[in-house]
Amino acid sequence: MLQNDSFDDQKHDYDTGLKAWLQVLGSFFLYFNSWGIINSFGVFETYYEQRILLHMSPSSIAWVGSVQSALLLVVGVISGPLFDSGYFYALLPIGTFLVVLGMMMTSLSTKYYQIMLAQGICVGIGAGFLFVPSVAILPQYFKRRRALANGIAASGSSIGGVLFPIIFHQLEKRALLQLSAFKETQYSLFCLACFLGFLGFYNFLVYVQPFAIDTKIVGANLGFYLVAILNAASTLGRVGPNFVADHIGSLNVLFPALVITATLAYCWVAVNSTSGIVVLSALYGFFSGGFVSLIPVVMMTITQDLRKLGTRLGMCFALESVALLIGTPIGGIILHSTGSYLGVQLFCGSCLAACVVILLSVRLLRSGPKLVYKT
Repeated sequence: MLQNDSFDDQKHDYDTGLKAWLQVLGSFFLYFNSWGIINSFGVFETYYEQRILLHMSPSSIAWVGSVQSALLLVVGVISGPLFDSGYFYALLPIGTFLVVLGMMMTSLSTKYYQIMLAQGICVGIGAGFLFVPSVAILPQYFKRRRALANGIAASGSSIGGVLFPIIFHQLEKRALLQLSAFKETQYSLFCLACFLGFLGFYNFLVYVQPFAIDTKIVGANLGFYLVAILNAASTLGRVGPNFVADHIGSLNVLFPALVITATLAYCWVAVNSTSGIVVLSALYGFFSGGFVSLIPVVMMTITQDLRKLGTRLGMCFALESVALLIGTPIGGIILHSTGSYLGVQLFCGSCLAACVVILLSVRLLRSGPKLVYKT
């Protein structure tokens, strides 16, 4: 508990020090989460009128905000004396709990009485427990600058009134999946290309090291560095091609990068020397880096409404995750059943080659047979 009479002018410095200004910061957030919420009720009113409470009149819905505001002030009759009695640290968790509980239950409410109980009454009472402490604590730390301190703290209500409506609007319910996107030929083909690409892509990363060691192309010591070499080259491959893509178009970079990656996967069949496997690993890492990093950029070019970009990327990545889940185990099954890495190498190259063919169709759908077209 914080007893007000514990502040002694001889021992307590006013208007200065980190502790005093931290009280201002704390009060700022109390205002933010009390008056800030109440100042934002207009956006809730509109939402309720248009979405949930279609049968209710605007004046009836407005009662929720009115009750909330009134309770914030009237609860001061209780929270004020409790503060004076030294229960400052008890008021904060109670108020915080009620505000959080009320907002959480509001998100689940579908009927008028539920919204009134959750947002009107529960949040209103919780905000009332927070508001009086936010005002009354500052005089304990400020004398000459009390007005300034209170003004800074009170600005939290305005900032809350700015941010809460924006946050609420951005969080309005949207479809988790935009299945209609798959009706777009370019999007569907691009997702299929990504699926096939990732189905084969990681087989090189997983099996190149055991291949090199098992076939005695490299010793065990150097063999363990092949993946490191590949990933080091991939780092450059994720930066360089993206830089070029800004100038000539993302699809114009992704397509040749994939062609070279698929070609390198087939070249894996013919490698039989230490220098060859090291160079192949480095080149595969570089060009496949462009494949991995340019997918989101290409997705932007085939998405007309960028507000749906996250959803469309998420669906595409979900398909890729399936490919990643089953790709290397399929390679392992091929290796186990044939006893040779040739099947794995051909599977890797063929998946990437199929990805190239489908990606070419996406390119042709966007630009036709033009050789130069910035996408």
